[in-house]
Amino acid sequence: MYIKTLTIQGFKSYRDQTHIEPFSPKHNVVVGRNGSGKSNFFAAIRFVLSDAYTAMTKEERQSLLHEGVSVAQTMSAYVEIIFDNSDNRFPTGREEVILRRTIGVKKDEYSLDKKSSSRADVMNLLESAGFSKANPYYIVPQGRITNLTNAKDTDRLHLLKEVAGTKVYEDRRTESVKIIEETDAKRNKVNELLDYINTRMEELEEEKEELKEYQEKDKDRRCLEYALYQRELEDVTEALEDLEEERATEVHNSNERRERFSGREQNINDIEKRISEARHKQTTATLTRQGAQDELNDYTRQRKELELAVDDLRAADARAGGKRTEYEAELGAVEKQIRDKEAELAKLMPQWEEHREREAEQRKALDATRARLNALFAKRGRQARYRTKAERDKFLRSDIASLEAHRTSQQTALEGARTALQRAEASREDIDGRLMQLDTSAAESRVQVQKLGEQLAKLQDESAKLKEQRKELWREDAKVNASRSHAADELKTAERALASMMDKDTGMGLRAVDSIAQRLGLDGVYGPLYRLFEVADSKYNIAVELTAGTSLFHVVVDTDQTASKVLDVMLKERTGRVTFMPLNRLHPKNPPLPNAQDAIPLLDKLRYTPQHARAFQQVFGKTCV
Repeated sequence: MYIKTLTIQGFKSYRDQTHIEPFSPKHNVVVGRNGSGKSNFFAAIRFVLSDAYTAMTKEERQSLLHEGVSVAQTMSAYVEIIFDNSDNRFPTGREEVILRRTIGVKKDEYSLDKKSSSRADVMNLLESAGFSKANPYYIVPQGRITNLTNAKDTDRLHLLKEVAGTKVYEDRRTESVKIIEETDAKRNKVNELLDYINTRMEELEEEKEELKEYQEKDKDRRCLEYALYQRELEDVTEALEDLEEERATEVHNSNERRERFSGREQNINDIEKRISEARHKQTTATLTRQGAQDELNDYTRQRKELELAVDDLRAADARAGGKRTEYEAELGAVEKQIRDKEAELAKLMPQWEEHREREAEQRKALDATRARLNALFAKRGRQARYRTKAERDKFLRSDIASLEAHRTSQQTALEGARTALQRAEASREDIDGRLMQLDTSAAESRVQVQKLGEQLAKLQDESAKLKEQRKELWREDAKVNASRSHAADELKTAERALASMMDKDTGMGLRAVDSIAQRLGLDGVYGPLYRLFEVADSKYNIAVELTAGTSLFHVVVDTDQTASKVLDVMLKERTGRVTFMPLNRLHPKNPPLPNAQDAIPLLDKLRYTPQHARAFQQVFGKTCV
């Protein structure tokens, strides 16, 4: 066996990978200048084969890595030795043995024949090849021979023993002697233990005889005890039967007393209910009596007002005295005179018409006479006014011209008068039409006024009826308010009783859930379970309470998102504690109902909305009564 190849990389001064070969099977001499790496070459071999580089610190590992002027820092190094194993000194069965050790700042690894191996396996293989820890002189470092020549005789003897390997045998002999001494001590202890066992066996034989005798006596004792126990059992059985009869009698009496107590308790509840109803009726009757008293006061006031009005009318009639008869007589005389005057006027009207026609004819004749007289006076005056015919003609022509102008103006005025007359006629016709329309509308207005009067009378009647209905409604409202107050009191009493059944945190949590749902407008919060159902028969109340337990106070919501919203607010405000039942997460699996006539599902005795069916199936679906 000898080293064939040595490969070094990153170890001390060997930065790059360095292959050193071939090696001679006999002797090899390493020659080089100072600092060329001769010591590091032998250190690399000792790094793999010896014990000198074990249990190193981080700084010591770092010192083994190459530290040169290169740019890249060396993170790991390895040394690989290839042995010629033709003499099969390494028991591997191969011609060559490849041994490598890799070291880094945080690692120290071995590989054997290019396979990862533990340090213990490598040391055992080297031990088998003669590289023993007990003989560390297979590698002689520099300065060791000088130390040997200068050593003392005892040190040399010790060294020779180590080199020859006799020290190993001395150590083993010392260990063997120690083991023999320990074995002798253990043998003495075993002998002592055997003596103790023999002594103990003799004692146990004596105890065995005593035990046999004790068992015979104990058998007799148990027979006697059995006889006594049997007699006592018979006596106790008889006494127990008597007690059982007494217990059955007491149970029967207790059941009867319980039934009487339940009946009396029910009677007390009924009486309290009747008392509550009587108080409610009394309150309602008091309110009704107050309303009737108010109506009576109104009617009394109206009666007094009517009586005072009648008294006033009677007093006014008394103050008038007998003047009414005189006024009536005077009125009759005046009416008679009016009738006489109207008769005389009817007789005089034809004469007046005749005189008026005659007056008109005479006025026409007078006007014609005056016109002829004026013409004669004018004719006579013209003859005396003009000296010549030419003056007369000139005057006549100017007079004719003025007459023509007067006639034209009169004609124009006549046309204007005719036009005005036509306009007046049209206006008169329009006014007549308007008058007719006004008469028609006045007639219609009178009809409407009459109808409105009738409607007013009907409305007044209806108003009176509505006032009566309003009074009735006021009375009903007072009754309803009294009923509401009574129900509110009962509700508060029930809530106080319910609050006493739950802990403080749950009560605070339920109130907080109601407040949060109202603030956030969450329609998916349906409230605690006990608000969502009614029991069809009160005799099942105990069964419902025992089955549901604290689940009665669980809050039913539509989805888990709604529960998360409410829960976030509650955690932020720190208001109580509740348990939510999201309907979208409930998947109740109820067992089949028993096929028995006396087993009734508890769900059949509850009234609830189908929307909340999952919650009730989750709580009550597995229970029958």
